[in-house]
Amino acid sequence: MSSSPKRVLVTGGAGFIGSHFIRLLMAEHPTTEVVNLDAMTYAASHENVAEVADDPRYSFVEGDIADAEVVAKAMQGVTHVANFAAESHVDRSIHGAVDFIRTDVLGTYVLCEAARKEGVERFLQVSTDEVYGSIDQGSFTEEHPLEPSSPYSASKAGGDLQALAYMHTFGLPVIITRGSNTYGPNQYPEKLIPLFVTNALDGQKLPVYGDGSQVRDWIHGRDHANGILYALLGGTPGEVYNIGGGNERTNMWITKQILEQTGASEELITYVEDRLGHDVRYSLDTSKAQRELGWKPEISFDQGLADTVAWYKERRDWWEPIKSGEYKEFYEKQYAGKV
Repeated sequence: MSSSPKRVLVTGGAGFIGSHFIRLLMAEHPTTEVVNLDAMTYAASHENVAEVADDPRYSFVEGDIADAEVVAKAMQGVTHVANFAAESHVDRSIHGAVDFIRTDVLGTYVLCEAARKEGVERFLQVSTDEVYGSIDQGSFTEEHPLEPSSPYSASKAGGDLQALAYMHTFGLPVIITRGSNTYGPNQYPEKLIPLFVTNALDGQKLPVYGDGSQVRDWIHGRDHANGILYALLGGTPGEVYNIGGGNERTNMWITKQILEQTGASEELITYVEDRLGHDVRYSLDTSKAQRELGWKPEISFDQGLADTVAWYKERRDWWEPIKSGEYKEFYEKQYAGKV
């Protein structure tokens, strides 16, 4: 990787992967200043970045990346941008896509425009393997055409294309990472692993889509954040890098592992109607990132999952309040009459 960046704007830094990134960046680069711009929507928490909140190198700005005035102020003096801000849950995008388009497409445009005016050295767009669609055999390389299947993945693909257009048109030094399914501590409990762990700990049903045969490639949040950092500092502008864990598992395998590690009964498994347009399999070829960036995942899936389950067991104080308010309304809407 290159030398430490002077001042990094991290959008969505109070969220799951963004907070992992901020903690990693500040630990490994002791002279780097970090500006965290976050709208503090439902999945964000100041507790995720509490350990750096008092560091004089850290500053927080509450605001929407689609708000040009807020973004322009946050961008002042910034040398590097890492855009984590996104609406990211597929199920929510199926219920309504407008927030996804606003944040993931319009917000990316606003950031690119402000970064162009500021003359930033690097702009890292955090994306997802879901922009490639589903693959039956083999693995997606960075050259695979974009075939998004959901409003969420379509909005992320739109953001990617907007960022690349800013590079080709204006010379904005854009780098894109596309990550696989991410898990780990302090993940909002609407995603599969934290949802099933917390439900199992409470003796609640585990709603498995279809027959549970869908395959995902899993990567720990810390490994994902590290891959993004490698790309931000060492990637080539205009290039895309796949960041995956190499841990392909079916949703049913994950479900049974969680039940085993929480000591819950398989009777909690409840099969529900499959998600609309549900992709069958994701698989990333990460050889380019390993070859060009020198990055590779370090946390084994077995150890990472065990550590994650243990964290949720110990941190009821973190997730129990979450599962009572806005989350409960969404959960009841999503699984009404199914669990």
